[in-house]
Amino acid sequence: MLQKFILGFKNKPFHYKAQLLICFCLFVASNSLKAQQEPMYSQYMFNLLHINPAYAGNRTVDNVTLMYRNQWLGVDGAPVTGTLSWDRRKEESNVGYGLQIYNDRLGVEKTSGLQAFYSYRIPFDRSFLSFGLSAGVLNYRAAFSQVTTTQNGDPLFQEDVSAILPTVGIGFLYATENWYAALSVPALLKTKVTAHNNQITTGANNHYFLTTGYLFKVSQSFKLKPSVMLKAVTGAPLEYDFNLNGWIQDIVGVGVSYRTGDAFVGMFELQMTPNIRIGYAYDYLISNLKNYNKGTHELLLRYEFLPAKSKRILSPRYY
Repeated sequence: MLQKFILGFKNKPFHYKAQLLICFCLFVASNSLKAQQEPMYSQYMFNLLHINPAYAGNRTVDNVTLMYRNQWLGVDGAPVTGTLSWDRRKEESNVGYGLQIYNDRLGVEKTSGLQAFYSYRIPFDRSFLSFGLSAGVLNYRAAFSQVTTTQNGDPLFQEDVSAILPTVGIGFLYATENWYAALSVPALLKTKVTAHNNQITTGANNHYFLTTGYLFKVSQSFKLKPSVMLKAVTGAPLEYDFNLNGWIQDIVGVGVSYRTGDAFVGMFELQMTPNIRIGYAYDYLISNLKNYNKGTHELLLRYEFLPAKSKRILSPRYY
């Protein structure tokens, strides 16, 4: 049955495939979800592996990406997140895979973990559809005994918590030369630990991410890529990221983003060599927290293991 569906889908015209994928993404994203907020990067559009396992092996080279985010400078216990990821796909293969380690700190809570990624792509004439899975473990720790409370003897804050928990995610990516659309649920499992009979939800579960973007080749030396991300989670309003990035000579990239009700973001990217790319983003808050912090800083560093014969920059990673 699945094989017949895939073959039938592959033979459909381009506009049919695009409409079907978008309708499916919107249908899934419209369902109600139960979750808490999870770590997020402003430069996510340059490393979608963080939220979508279908992105594993998107480039036919080995590449390593380091991302670091220091949020809300000046606020004690503000979020600090770091991620180191690797993924690859062979030139003639439809299978991609990768690994990621991460650490996230928020107040007295700390989460570190390891994830493995697998993707399989179905190629078409000028596009492809990729399915991805992720699986791993995380270590959630909460030093509740260090919390200063207004009521002495609260049992919830008498005992520290530490637990090893499983993680599973799923994602889809449809891409052509100039545009892409993707849907993902990076954390399917509802991980919980118990302290003094009080259930504490850990991490972020069942966030739905819907992302799409289009690359305009304005001229030989300038490219423009608008993109949008929709994030849905129960208990919070839908959150949108509207992004606009421009590339000059495929070497220098500048961009701006607007995150609804939260922040404006400025981004700068530099392809220093064919192998090395660096990025920086600054979030200027517009929420109620804007008077209590000095903004958010974020860094990106990527190294791609290009073949020895590659001596020039062919194209940066647009998504």
